[in-house]
Amino acid sequence: MKTNIKYILGVFFVLILTIIGCTEETYLLGDLTAPSNVVITAEIAGKSTALPNGDGSGDVTFTITGDGILGTKIDFNANDAVNFINIPTGKVTNKYTTLGLNTYRVTVLAYGAGGTSTNVTKDISVRSDFTPDPVVITNITNNASKTWVVDKSVAGHFGVGPWNPTSITPEWWAGGINEKVNCCNCFYTSTFTFSKIAISSTYQLTVASPDGAFTKTGALAGGLPGIPASGAEGCYAYAGGTSSFSFVPSSSGVANSASTKVGIQLDGVNTFIGYGAVQKEYEILVSTPTYMYLRVRGTETGNAWYLKMIPKP
Repeated sequence: MKTNIKYILGVFFVLILTIIGCTEETYLLGDLTAPSNVVITAEIAGKSTALPNGDGSGDVTFTITGDGILGTKIDFNANDAVNFINIPTGKVTNKYTTLGLNTYRVTVLAYGAGGTSTNVTKDISVRSDFTPDPVVITNITNNASKTWVVDKSVAGHFGVGPWNPTSITPEWWAGGINEKVNCCNCFYTSTFTFSKIAISSTYQLTVASPDGAFTKTGALAGGLPGIPASGAEGCYAYAGGTSSFSFVPSSSGVANSASTKVGIQLDGVNTFIGYGAVQKEYEILVSTPTYMYLRVRGTETGNAWYLKMIPKP
């Protein structure tokens, strides 16, 4: 017993000496200074003295420079829903598709050490000129009015994959036949009527959802009115809506061989096509008189949603 006590006391004494003998380390984080001198340079494609707002392609290349920048995000148009995109190289090209001459407020977040950030904005005026394929217009509107529904009878009528121009399939998940009948049949009973208004050469979408809108909640609903702030994906009371829309050049960068390169750009926030948790530009991958295949960016960052639609039986 005495031997054990001596041993324990010896170990304790050594530990005390070790603690006393240790040199205390001092760590310095340095100055957490936010990025400074942040500048947004916007190069509008085709801009010249004769064409001060560009050549009508709508393409603008942004370059972000400054001191102490470790990362950047950009929102190409602060006038609509906030949608920041990461640009690791500090350089990115965006295609503006709203027809005519429009002014956009571009917002950049430049991140520095320790999560500090600097917010910079820049207004740019860009012209977008576009003549859509008349065959696409005829297929979708019948040059008068045509009503479409989601095609529950085929696999892959609803799906999701990554939002990038090299992936054009719902590689993450694709719905089976009648996938949402039991939980959310409103997905199939909602109708989407595309009309061509001849007198004004404009277009109009009317959404009727007698069983509610198939969507997510809160901000993920893409601004649809009356959708609650929380809750699971499902059918939510929605009075229907009407808005104008435009046929625009698709801005996704998908190859010509995989797309019509025409998009449907909805105005306002009270209409949607198929699924109410997406942005407002729907790229038309395939268009025939009896079939429409759409791809659209999700309101959840990084998602691309797919919809297969047919004329209402």
